[in-house]
Amino acid sequence: MKKPVVHRSGADIEKAVARAIASRLHEGAQDLPHDIEERLKAARVQAVAKRKIALEPVSASQAALASAGQAGMQMGSGFKNLWMQLGSWLPLLGLIAGMLVIDALQDEFSAQEIADVDIQLLTDPLPPAAYTDPGFAQFLRTNQEK
Repeated sequence: MKKPVVHRSGADIEKAVARAIASRLHEGAQDLPHDIEERLKAARVQAVAKRKIALEPVSASQAALASAGQAGMQMGSGFKNLWMQLGSWLPLLGLIAGMLVIDALQDEFSAQEIADVDIQLLTDPLPPAAYTDPGFAQFLRTNQEK
């Protein structure tokens, strides 16, 4: 027959693992030299003292001061909050404006280059149809070799 499956909660499993670890540590502690036992005892006392300090209740005035700093970061006064908002959005707006300016300048330079090519092509004594003639490409190659 099969054993019935026992469902254990996470807390029960955690307690069982903690007991197993504690028993193994206790077994290993029996073989330690006296000086190491004393150092471990001193470290344990220090850890417990630090834990007690960390768990001491915080007074109401200390809690108010701690939370006031957080509230000040989030809310702020109206004028201060406005500057914080501007400080947040200004770099993004500057980046977008810069990209728009660069795009406009690129379009202007591109149009200027195309216009320069058109001017050269139209003011050249050679007709535009000559540029598409395969014999003209050969003529240019032979002239460059000379």
